[in-house]
Amino acid sequence: MIGIDLILSQFPNLTEDQKEQFGRLQELYNDWNSQINIISRKDTENFYERHVMHSLAIAKITTFVDGTRIMDVGTGGGFPGIPLAILFPNCNFLLVDSIGKKIKVVKEISATLGLKNVSATHERAEKINKQFDFIVSRAVTAMPTFLIWTKGKFLKENKNELKNGILYLKGGDLQEEMASVKKAIQYFDIKTFYPELFFETKKVVYIRN
Repeated sequence: MIGIDLILSQFPNLTEDQKEQFGRLQELYNDWNSQINIISRKDTENFYERHVMHSLAIAKITTFVDGTRIMDVGTGGGFPGIPLAILFPNCNFLLVDSIGKKIKVVKEISATLGLKNVSATHERAEKINKQFDFIVSRAVTAMPTFLIWTKGKFLKENKNELKNGILYLKGGDLQEEMASVKKAIQYFDIKTFYPELFFETKKVVYIRN
């Protein structure tokens, strides 16, 4: 199962526009990856599984209501932000990375796909002076450091069923890393809803603000 079929197996209610946008992702990333190394070469064969579906695991934990504001910290080439922005076209996404050439790719791909709900900025996360319902990321740093980067960046009012906070994609044994975190933490094993072996040890970590 590859590409759009893999996505449809978990998210069957996509619009035609969403199917087209998801379907174009691999070609766009392959083109950009030939110019700028934005994703691992060894992952390009499994692009939809290891990048798109991994990003969308967050959407198996919660469905963002319209108007939700989300920041993707350390987005790299746009993960998890771009797949989530396709899935939730009525939510607002700010994709942030400290490497300018990666943000260039994010902007170009978002524009090519017509994603009006995505903005991107070349900046360090701690310098962002805005507030969000959720902050998402994919294993950009150890959680204690991530909490410092994102301190004070959450809206107080909750509009989603899940309370405002961090949704973090991470793999492996997290016990030692999370030992110093004093906030409420929930772990969601991705293997409970994705059967592929790649997800065996991967989790969505939710930390309530």
